[in-house]
Amino acid sequence: MSAPNLKPLFEASGLGKEFPVHSGPWKKITGTVKALQNISLTLQAGETLAVVGGSGSGKTTLARILCRLLAPDQGEMRWEGSLSATFDRRAWARRVQMVFQDPYASLNPKLAVGTQLSEVLRLAPHTEHTAETLLATVGLAPEAVRRYPFQFSGGQRQRIAIARALALDPALLILDEPLSALDVATQAQIMALFQTLQKKNRLAYLLITHDLGLAAQWADRVIVLQEGRLIEEGPARQVLTAPQQPYTQALVEAVIA
Repeated sequence: MSAPNLKPLFEASGLGKEFPVHSGPWKKITGTVKALQNISLTLQAGETLAVVGGSGSGKTTLARILCRLLAPDQGEMRWEGSLSATFDRRAWARRVQMVFQDPYASLNPKLAVGTQLSEVLRLAPHTEHTAETLLATVGLAPEAVRRYPFQFSGGQRQRIAIARALALDPALLILDEPLSALDVATQAQIMALFQTLQKKNRLAYLLITHDLGLAAQWADRVIVLQEGRLIEEGPARQVLTAPQQPYTQALVEAVIA
């Protein structure tokens, strides 16, 4: 858990995103759907902010915008007070990285793990990391560099995905359902790894999850999205034990039931 600082590590204000709606045999654009509407949030170093909501609430769209994999239609982002537009893609990647839900899909099946890690390391030529040291950081043996993704278990592949995300020494990790593809025992191991890394490096995490139990156990604060709108936010214990909005109440009651 983190103590609040005067200056946020990361800020987003007024983020909005629309996508076209296609219909008919010619896929004609007939309108738009608002995936995000006026979303604002802040993150401090060493803090975990959970983003919860049902399918279609805008969680993954938000994650992709924060990583600059997707451009917002409205709003702005700041890193330690500086607008995101002042950073090129490589400079932003050194600050913000993403760990995806499916580690196998996020790794190239045709390349050895060491090759994939080395490709990322080339973006930071002055780093002291090597593929072997990155694997050691996430609890894998150095010889794993010669193996391919299919030769690892799901939990090991997720560790590799985390190692790759850490290669550029980011200060913020976007975690998009990082445990949902894993069995219960492996979930506990990966969560313990995330917490160890956070404590050691003061990493900030933005945790995208539908698992309210995980959010309650891990997060400092929670924001709740519904149909692209931020409808509730606050300390995790407060939001998840005494929710104020009917939608949040329904999410909590569904877990209890």
